[in-house]
Amino acid sequence: MTSHERFLNHMRFQPADQYPLWEWGAWPSTLRRWQREALGEDRMPTQYSECDGKDLCGVDLWMLPRYEEQVLHEDETYVTRRIDRGIVERVLKSPDEMSMPEHLEYPVQSRADWEALKKRFDPSTPGRFPVDWPERCQRWRREEPVLIYQGPRSPSLFGFVRELMGPERAMYAFHDDPLLVHDMMETSTELALALLPQVIEDAPLTSIFFWEDMCYRSGSLLSPAMFREFMSPRYKCITELARSRGIDIILVDSDGDVSELIPLWLDAGINGVYPMEVAAGMDVAKLRREYGSDLLMTGGIDKRVLARDHRAIDEELDAKIPLVEQGGYIPHLDHAIPHDVPYENFVYYWKRKKRLLGVD
Repeated sequence: MTSHERFLNHMRFQPADQYPLWEWGAWPSTLRRWQREALGEDRMPTQYSECDGKDLCGVDLWMLPRYEEQVLHEDETYVTRRIDRGIVERVLKSPDEMSMPEHLEYPVQSRADWEALKKRFDPSTPGRFPVDWPERCQRWRREEPVLIYQGPRSPSLFGFVRELMGPERAMYAFHDDPLLVHDMMETSTELALALLPQVIEDAPLTSIFFWEDMCYRSGSLLSPAMFREFMSPRYKCITELARSRGIDIILVDSDGDVSELIPLWLDAGINGVYPMEVAAGMDVAKLRREYGSDLLMTGGIDKRVLARDHRAIDEELDAKIPLVEQGGYIPHLDHAIPHDVPYENFVYYWKRKKRLLGVD
């Protein structure tokens, strides 16, 4: 079977030639550690080449044109820069330090900012499709990877607003300026809807993956009532169009405790969630018992055990891998691999995971 066929059969609870083999990548600082420990300079781990083929369709679902990238300030420790999404961020200069960027400023701070920026999300802007789109479609039809409708930070609704306004200003806006939030989400929805039919017509599309990141360790950043008002109708527009064109596996990416949102996503036509972050209380076995085959999942393996020992890795895999036999679940780590993970532990995890899955 091809990766495309295997994924669809497994997520539809149908037989496949083997279980899908997926994995989340490592932080750059982790790769540098692994190169020092075992791989050698500039060499990459070979394990990822063993995974099922998976590709993003390459259609641009974000602002065009992007912002010009600029370095605004630099000292011995930090670089402050404007990135192509318009965010001003401060980052550590040391390549061996792992930290998230500190976001100092977002492009939308007022309604006037949004009105000026809105035209950059016009679906008809040249450049939405890659210049080699026909060649890509031919290659995808030949190789049949898992082909996903997803772009940088998109398609998204809450994530779209948060990425342009920042989380604090975005959440205030739901109360202080709901019409602005509606307009921003509608713009994102219209962009996703406008390009999706052409992608489905031209390419062997497998699935749609939304990007939201709208939860934290203790729950959702948005109330269920606000979700239903602002997001549910727009999700349904996209998921109903997708299903009318034969795309029935639709997932959403959100870190944190997503338990409160799962029934809302299901009601809106999104039938899968990842990466099921264990530190936030996500338990894929418990969720399968609760939702049965209604909920598709990927992820759910606690990345933190890779920093411990072989016994911890064994216990985590033994608890999660049997769920794969039911279908509708693809096991992989619940986010990027941090740099406290030795390469030897990752190798052990990988070999044991493959053995339990029965994947050659």
